[in-house]
Amino acid sequence: MTQPETHILVIEDEPEIRKFLKVALINNAFKPIFAETARDGMKLITNQPPEMIILDLGLPDMDGLDVIRAVREWSAIPIIVLSARGQEHDKVAALELGADDYLTKPFGVPELLARLKVALRHARNNSSTKSPLFEIGDISVDLEKRLVKVKGQEVHFTPTEYKLLALLVKHAGKVITQQQLLKEVWGKNSTENSHYLRVYAQHLRQKLGDDPMRPRYIVTEAGIGYRLKSE
Repeated sequence: MTQPETHILVIEDEPEIRKFLKVALINNAFKPIFAETARDGMKLITNQPPEMIILDLGLPDMDGLDVIRAVREWSAIPIIVLSARGQEHDKVAALELGADDYLTKPFGVPELLARLKVALRHARNNSSTKSPLFEIGDISVDLEKRLVKVKGQEVHFTPTEYKLLALLVKHAGKVITQQQLLKEVWGKNSTENSHYLRVYAQHLRQKLGDDPMRPRYIVTEAGIGYRLKSE
């Protein structure tokens, strides 16, 4: 039985990029629809809600960040930003407004497809009855029992370490910015204390048996935040 096609809205004003994406998406069982402006994209989101959005930031009529802000007021549709803006502050702004991931042009099709699939799976898991048990490699995290095992052996975490790990697990596959992590774990007055995060991320890696140079689990997105791999 063939899998149903996933409907993706692409909001992109460059004809060459639209053409390239159309071929890549159709060849990988996605069904894309296209909008050249933010306003046209917003109309399509309202009238024909897609399962996912690929969004350029440099649109002719509106900044893509404003599109993210508007969509997140009423919808959790996964949003993958695809933009020529490669500065860290642009990536952080998009992710904090609610984008699920961010790719910089030029980009590779395999990486784009991988990130689309992760974001889509994350969204579908969140919309269904999700098991409290998260497993990857040698690690299992039972959020209901607050139990973490590595290679079948229980590993103990401090309350702060566990809070950070649980937050990463709940958003597995998605980049979480430093500011978001600091606010959720240490409180809204701690968003400038990034050294807390570096120290505790190191603690997590040590207890999980993760190599920071070649991470299997916790990936550092330089200057932006962290992502727990989901597969």
